[in-house]
Amino acid sequence: MRRYLPTLLLSVALLGLLALALSYMVSAWRESHAHMSIHGWIALGLGVFFSVLIGCGLMALMFYSSRRGYDERASEGSRPRDDE
Repeated sequence: MRRYLPTLLLSVALLGLLALALSYMVSAWRESHAHMSIHGWIALGLGVFFSVLIGCGLMALMFYSSRRGYDERASEGSRPRDDE
């Protein structure tokens, strides 16, 4: 049990911070009287869609690069030496 105590305490602290942030978010949402037009909702939807699309594309490129060996270290024989 002592071995898992730091992990347990960290988890409890992080969950407490998450609960605090969520309660602040809910209270701010309920007290807000802002109104967003249809153009704002469309812009918000497009922004979220393209952000997720770019994130997925970059992750796919990262996995493609890793699996094809583009991220491997160059061998010593392929590098030019300074003394030549």
